[in-house]
Amino acid sequence: MPLIPFADVETLPEKAREAFDALPRKLNIFRMWANAPACFVSGMRFGGNILSRQKLSADLRELVILTVARVEGGAYEWVQHVPIALQAGCRKDQIAALEAGRFDGAEFNAREKACLALAVDVIRNVKASKANVKAAQAHFPAQEIVEIILTCGFYMTMARMTETTRVEIDAPPGVTVPGNFGRI
Repeated sequence: MPLIPFADVETLPEKAREAFDALPRKLNIFRMWANAPACFVSGMRFGGNILSRQKLSADLRELVILTVARVEGGAYEWVQHVPIALQAGCRKDQIAALEAGRFDGAEFNAREKACLALAVDVIRNVKASKANVKAAQAHFPAQEIVEIILTCGFYMTMARMTETTRVEIDAPPGVTVPGNFGRI
């Protein structure tokens, strides 16, 4: 049971209620997030842009999201995004490597490693090293580097919300909730 009650959707301001009603799946994360209706409306737009309007490819985006979930210990985000990652073209061996905390293994090519190194650095240290930024620049234009950083920040926020409020994980069919999934 969550530490904070879910928002009462019926009493939300009109724009927040409309945004919630438009969701294809009424997940627990959205029920919690709607407690902050103004942030919910604009945040849903921002999250939607991350998922569908970035130049960064869907497979790299999902590797970044899973990296955030793994480093932050965001079990909710991990469970929701494993099937999305597979659909986006990530391989099971890559997902297993991320779950094990291996972000530079042979499962990843040089471009993916540069992306993941930048993401891990941003997540852990806030200010990524010049070396990791330069390594990313060898593979990505400025737009995609900023998109990697913004994706990290957005999903770090989601992990903090779901973990702090103890949102119950509503796992997609066939996805198991990891047992001991703390920060690494």
